[in-house]
Amino acid sequence: MRHTVDDVLAHSSDDTEVIAVADGAWPDPPLEDHPRLQVIHFSEAVGQRAATNAGAALSRAKYIMKMDAHCGTDEDFDVKLMEDMQPDLTMIPSMHRFHVFDWHCDGCGEREYQGSAPQKCKECGEKEFTMVMVWQPRFQYDATVAWRFDAELHFQYWRKYTRRPEVKKQIEETGLIETMSCIGCCFMMERDRFWELGGMDEGHGSWGQFGTELACKSWLSGGNMITSTKTWVAHMFRTGNFGREGKSSWPYPIRQRDVDRARKYSRKLWLNNRWPKQKRPLSWLIEKFAPAPDWDNGALEQQKERDKNFTPAT
Repeated sequence: MRHTVDDVLAHSSDDTEVIAVADGAWPDPPLEDHPRLQVIHFSEAVGQRAATNAGAALSRAKYIMKMDAHCGTDEDFDVKLMEDMQPDLTMIPSMHRFHVFDWHCDGCGEREYQGSAPQKCKECGEKEFTMVMVWQPRFQYDATVAWRFDAELHFQYWRKYTRRPEVKKQIEETGLIETMSCIGCCFMMERDRFWELGGMDEGHGSWGQFGTELACKSWLSGGNMITSTKTWVAHMFRTGNFGREGKSSWPYPIRQRDVDRARKYSRKLWLNNRWPKQKRPLSWLIEKFAPAPDWDNGALEQQKERDKNFTPAT
């Protein structure tokens, strides 16, 4: 967390407040005092939904931006996003892969890309390694700007969407692109709107379906979700299994049954149009981005059938 907080403070406006939520443990290394930094500490982990809600509740800013703990930022990323903000908009920055650290062999100096700590060095057989910070976006790979969810409401990447002529034109003319969903690691919206949409629904549990929830609330409330190609955030994607001493693993235990529960809760909510603030049926969103993979084999028609009794919220 320390590196992300320092990064955000270095690259954001002098008027931007930073609220760090230490969920279940104090940051190690500890955070340094800063006039723009506030810290919330939970002695027991509450999960990213409750942590996001806690941070938003403390904020007094016009806009809030949620960001995961292992992220790097573009210069003036906050200002670049706010320039295109609208009251009913959820803004997503372009997403780069993030090279946060390497494992350095204490024997021969060989380095291995971030992930679970190696059991032994492939070159010399040494079993002791040191984590060495890199903290660089992987610019050799194109940024991701579009995402979706499938007919089971599972998150998916959607690079092919940007090949559509009308989408290419939109990016070239505005630097913005409508996206069906998002990964959930970073978003910006008006703070008042965040609470109008109910914050993050902790009924899902601590983790799972975050991007789908955010997308459905943004679109089906009558609003919009847009990716800005004018700025970026780099996100660390964990590789491998749980690392030695928990390094490069999830910040709290994740059980498959909890993931399954979140998915079941999400499907029950959105496929059946049970969100009380909903002004558009789910089939509206699917048709807007049609043809959408996994929805063009009868799933959209099934959803339209479920939507026949939909009544918009007033």
